[in-house]
Amino acid sequence: MKECKWCNDHSAKDITKTGYWELHDGTRALQIKEIPAVYCESCGMEYHEDEIVEEIEDQLMLIDTKKLNQVLTFKELMAQERFLKKNYFKSF
Repeated sequence: MKECKWCNDHSAKDITKTGYWELHDGTRALQIKEIPAVYCESCGMEYHEDEIVEEIEDQLMLIDTKKLNQVLTFKELMAQERFLKKNYFKSF
């Protein structure tokens, strides 16, 4: 078990969830299945950790999103070939 970021109880566990992401250019949204997530048995909260959200956001900035299906898995998204090695537009 891990610590829940909402209630700080140590009854959280890793799960996968489906999420919806709007592309940066606003042209469409994607359904992304099997995204790593956390579920807390104590407070009932389900959430994606910040690192996972950042991975998805970076990947969507670095690939040709026109080639993506409307529905895909997290692994399929992350396996897409990148235009750049990293997101040079992100502020640190």
